[in-house]
This record gives sequence, structure tokens and C-alpha cells, in this order.
Amino acid sequence: MPVDVNLRKGETIDKALRRLKKKIERESILRDVREKRYFEKPCAKRRRLKKIAVFNNMLRRKYENM
Repeated sequence: MPVDVNLRKGETIDKALRRLKKKIERESILRDVREKRYFEKPCAKRRRLKKIAVFNNMLRRKYENM
């Protein structure tokens, strides 16, 4: 999944770099690369995802009652 940023007419390189960084952030490419940098055991991955789910459910219940 390549990310393309073409220079617009009269655009500086700094602005193009900012657009590239925003595009990479929106597509969460860096996050995926950092997650895959090291091997994570399946049980550790399940534990991490379960912890995230519990936290999200807690927040959902907290703000649902408001």
C-alpha cells in the first residue's frame, strides 16, 4: 500500500512533507510497522486485546449512563 504525495504547483517541500505525515498517520502505517517489529506470543496478544476491550467497555458504560 504505497502512499503517494505529489507536489502541487507552487507548493514547498515542507508542506508536502506535512501532507505525507498526515496521510501516513491517518492510514496508521507507522503503528502497524511498530506492532510487527517484534514477535508477540499469541497468548500475550490475546491478553493485550482483552485488556483494551475491558477498558473500552468500562468507558462505554460510564458515558452511556450520562
